[in-house]
Amino acid sequence: MKSSIISQIHLPPSIAWYTIEAILLEITPSILTANFCELGKTLDEAVEAGIKWIHMDVMDGNWVINRTITFGPALIRSVRDRLGPNIFIDCHLMINNAEETWEQYAKAGVNMIIAHFEAVENFEKLITDIHGYGIQVGCVINPSTKPSEIMHLLPNLDLILVMSVVPGKGGQSFMDEVEGKVRYLRNAIDNQISSGGYETKLMIDGGIKNHNAAIVSDWGIDIAVVGSGLINDQGTIKANLNSIHASINK
Repeated sequence: MKSSIISQIHLPPSIAWYTIEAILLEITPSILTANFCELGKTLDEAVEAGIKWIHMDVMDGNWVINRTITFGPALIRSVRDRLGPNIFIDCHLMINNAEETWEQYAKAGVNMIIAHFEAVENFEKLITDIHGYGIQVGCVINPSTKPSEIMHLLPNLDLILVMSVVPGKGGQSFMDEVEGKVRYLRNAIDNQISSGGYETKLMIDGGIKNHNAAIVSDWGIDIAVVGSGLINDQGTIKANLNSIHASINK
């Protein structure tokens, strides 16, 4: 069982550190599962429940399998204005042209841009450009991508996101076969930290609920994206969050 800790996400030298209090496993809600007619209310409820990190999924209708279009910078700016400066917001870009459009999302007020390794031609340049703007950058890998393919990027990444479902494909269950990938990355990150390198964070997204949160925590995940397991009609966000924490603390 993990103890409560204060963890920090590493930023480039010119940027202040962002500190989060991680209770067992940091949980960030995906607002994609929210009723957008009541999005402001849902965001307020999340913050009142103790959520400090919001995950925003951007799909352009081209890159993901099901051709879904979600939202863009305008809605993200509205979310930032609603939440103020003290809530961490990441933007998960499931799009074809992240290299050309990332600045729109940065200007909308996100703290971190997470782009897909599979969709970016020159990820090294993307990292440099986003860090140069003054915000954090993460790299996402799909279930079919080998973690060894991104090891050359690790020293400069603030976060790695492992997908435990195929992006944009409906009706999927959590893919526990990503365990080996997660443990491989956890070991690489720990070795990097012990050598004085970046404290890169490890995130997972896809099918996370209270029945498997403890499993991914044991694998070494720092942050879990939770959608319908947190925002649903069966309970409040606070009650669902408490249930997830209780499952980890068993």
